[in-house]
Amino acid sequence: MTLKPEPTAPFHSVQHALRVLETVSKHGNGVTDTQISRETGLPVGHLTSLLLTLRREGYVEQVTDGAYVVGSSLLLLGSGPARRQALETKLQQSLAQLRDSVGAAVYISRYVDGEIRVTQYADGPLTPAVNEWVDFRSAAHASAVGKCLLSQLDHNGRRDHISRHKTPRLTSRTITSEKVLLSRLDSQPATVPMLDIQEYAVGTVCAAVPLTAGASAGCLALSLPIEDAHRLRSAADTLNRRAAPVLLSMAL
Repeated sequence: MTLKPEPTAPFHSVQHALRVLETVSKHGNGVTDTQISRETGLPVGHLTSLLLTLRREGYVEQVTDGAYVVGSSLLLLGSGPARRQALETKLQQSLAQLRDSVGAAVYISRYVDGEIRVTQYADGPLTPAVNEWVDFRSAAHASAVGKCLLSQLDHNGRRDHISRHKTPRLTSRTITSEKVLLSRLDSQPATVPMLDIQEYAVGTVCAAVPLTAGASAGCLALSLPIEDAHRLRSAADTLNRRAAPVLLSMAL
């Protein structure tokens, strides 16, 4: 399986964030935004919003003289066996905040060993998760998650997946033609959220954005009941804009 080479906007934000964290970590007594800008090469204007995000996530803190130091979230990560648990906890917190921000259940999914896996999600009484009435692994052609993951594979990777998982009709809106599906995936811009308008399940709409970390394809997704379909595009745009903190939690 080969990934398509183009990185997404959240990926760039995360790369910049990692450079900022590396710089802050080197200065135990604190470092100003001007110095961070000088050492990272990032313009102060861009740095302002990035530092705000890092402060909100607890990765950096601002001390009395305005300088930045390593924050509590980064210190808690530590090392060794506890690191993985700390990262998962931080990632779940980021998902819960995102759920409340977009007003929808949110999911992280990855393409692992040729299969779709939902690895974490955050739902609630007012933001119920999708009813998995058909195994997500068998419904890539119909779900926003599946199509988003497939869109990150090269042509051979997509054809391989479809050869192992057919494209049955799940609702009247499901794309069952392999040719049409591959054409849709080819024409999907990397920066535009993938949508599912009752293709997987009647009564549910979904959106997904790429979340590529390392060598595996991943995505961040949301689901809404059909009565909230009018909010789907704005929620998807919010999801796209706020993907960076989630990806950062995965990249640390």
